[in-house]
Order: sequence, then C-alpha cells, then structure tokens
Amino acid sequence: MAITAQMVKELREMSGAGMMDAKKALIETEGDMEAAIDWLRTKGLAKAAKKADRIAAEGLVGVLVSGGKGVAVEVNSETDFVAKNADFQKLVSGITAAALGASTVEELAAAQVAGKSVDDTIMSAVAVIGEKLSLRRMAVIEGDSVAAYVHNAAADGMGKIGVLVAVKGADNGIAKQIAMHIAATAPMALSEADLDPVVVERERTVQTQKALEENATSAKPKPDSVIENNIIPGRMKKFLEENTLMGQKFVMNPDITVAQAAKDAGIEVIGFVRMAVGEGIEKKEEDFAAEVAKTLAG
Repeated sequence: MAITAQMVKELREMSGAGMMDAKKALIETEGDMEAAIDWLRTKGLAKAAKKADRIAAEGLVGVLVSGGKGVAVEVNSETDFVAKNADFQKLVSGITAAALGASTVEELAAAQVAGKSVDDTIMSAVAVIGEKLSLRRMAVIEGDSVAAYVHNAAADGMGKIGVLVAVKGADNGIAKQIAMHIAATAPMALSEADLDPVVVERERTVQTQKALEENATSAKPKPDSVIENNIIPGRMKKFLEENTLMGQKFVMNPDITVAQAAKDAGIEVIGFVRMAVGEGIEKKEEDFAAEVAKTLAG
C-alpha cells in the first residue's frame, strides 16, 4: 500500500511521533493506522500523544551570538525540573546552534541537528525525558556587534530570560550592560517610534479618563484645557520614559537615560530581543480536590 504524506501527517497528529518514525510505522503496518499507533507505542515513540493536552509553560531560553548575528530560542517543557535536566539542556543547546542558520521558527523546526530535523529531535526527546516538549519561538537580530545576556542561567547560554542587544559602532562593553538592564526592566520597545500606536492610544485613553474622574471629584477642579494640554502630556511622557529602552533611566547609572549612556559610549542601539520562558502562555490552574472527586465518581 502506498503511504501518502496525508497519512503520515494524520498519524503524527494522533501519536505525536516524528515524521520519519510515523512513516516507518505505516510502512511496517501496511498503512493500518491503529496498528501503526500500537507499533509506535511499542517503540516508546507515542508518549507525546498522551501529553498533547498538557501545557508546556516551563523550559529554557537559549541565546547564541556569532559575529554580528544573535539568536534567541524558547524551548518549553511541562515542569521546571526538566529545565535542570542535562539531556534537555543539550537539546536546547543544539536547537539554539541550529537557529543561526534559520530565519523563522518553521525553518528552525526543519533544520538538522545530528542528522535529524529539530522537530523530530524534539519528538524523540519526549520519549526519553517523559514530558511534552515544544519549540515555541525564535528571534534573530543583527548589527555591527551583538551582545547577549542570560538571567537565571541554568547552563552556559541558556536560562529563564535571554536578552540580545544589537548596536551600531564599536562596542566597548556597554551593550552587555544594556542587555542586563533590559532583563531587569523589560521595555516594551526601543523608542517611542517603535511602540505599537494601539498601545499608546490605549494608554492615552486610560490616562485621560483617569484624569477626568480625578478632576470631577477634586475640591478645586481644573479647566479641561489644563488636563488636555498639561496633565495628559505629562503622564504620557512618563509612560514613554518608563516603557521605552531609550527613555528609561539606566540601571547602571540612574542619573542618565539608556540613550545617553549609549551616546556617551559612542554606539547606537539599533534593536533588542528580550525573551522570557512562558511569557504569554496561560497556565492551567489544577483543582486537585475536584480531580480526586472526579476520579472517585468514575
């Protein structure tokens, strides 16, 4: 029986096995889907299927710099315990190295690590480590020089927060300091021009409504023109200073901004990446008592 790509895709979705393993299972069982699943289970390659509904929100961020290019990769696991596992750390290291040759997470998933695609390598690791693992995202940044910093490092080049900073000009060490600053302050964007206009407008609306409500209950209300021309601009200036990298006070020297620190060092920051494990993932809250009651009820 001819084994089609659609059959392989279907088996992968059902079992969580890698592409080549799924294809081999179908060949061995002459296209019988149920038999193929059993074949994969006997080989220990279908463990991911039982874990497909679990949330992988832990893991590690790996960062690597080569010349003027830096990459950051997030690989997730179900528990923080696995992030300390040497096999998992080796997996993240290999995937991060492969990312230097990729531009998107899709390209990275297809890239080769020790003769297997990253996608298949992760699936194989699931069978060994025993948890759902996933390649969530990657980022690439380039400049005359790129500095990297890992916060809460679990091993060399990987930890809970990874930061890359790309600069124009000769870096004298300031880029690493700025990367450390970014890890601590989590700016939303490089500068005002890089902020999402929707975010800025939403903040302006919130601050305007807040000022109007405060004014309405004030013993000495101010004219609307004062709110519009003085109070709101002042609050938005503070918002921009707190949420843009260039506007923030430099943690190494709070008397100056990051923009000034870069200028004094003779470089220009042209971009940054800050990647934290699990950010944006909604974790399930397990109700243990309800789970026990459900089990007892049959």
